Amino acid sequence: MNFNSVDDILDFAIKNEEEAYKFYLALAEKTKPSLKSTFEDFAREELKHKEMILKVKAGGELKPIEDKIMDLKILESLKREDKIENYSDLEYEDALKIAMKREKETFLFYTKLADKMENDNLRNLFLRLAQEEAKHKLRFEIAYDEYIYGEN
Repeated sequence: MNFNSVDDILDFAIKNEEEAYKFYLALAEKTKPSLKSTFEDFAREELKHKEMILKVKAGGELKPIEDKIMDLKILESLKREDKIENYSDLEYEDALKIAMKREKETFLFYTKLADKMENDNLRNLFLRLAQEEAKHKLRFEIAYDEYIYGEN
């Protein structure tokens, strides 16, 4: 992806967070009623990410992050044929797989953006956003682990 300015990058990140918000709302509608609130919570977190980007875009400062988020690598251990094509009437396990994949992709995207930033505040923003996505992936991995091993 080529960006012409920092504003282009930030606008793209804002759009990405808006899409994530819509994605989780859609998952909330396509899973069991008992899971609806879980995905709605994730949707709200994506809006918080958007607010963080808007704050930096308006000139706000972010401090560097230091914590590392554990990665259980559950997504990476799943078989390639576990790819989900149909999002209607999702089972919990499939919804978790989709969510883990999306969070990993977004983590990698923000990490790459952070690596390209010369401005410390922008680097901090994208590292923080990457960390938030890693936290989401970890939460989905834990839920997946509990679901799979709780069933057996």
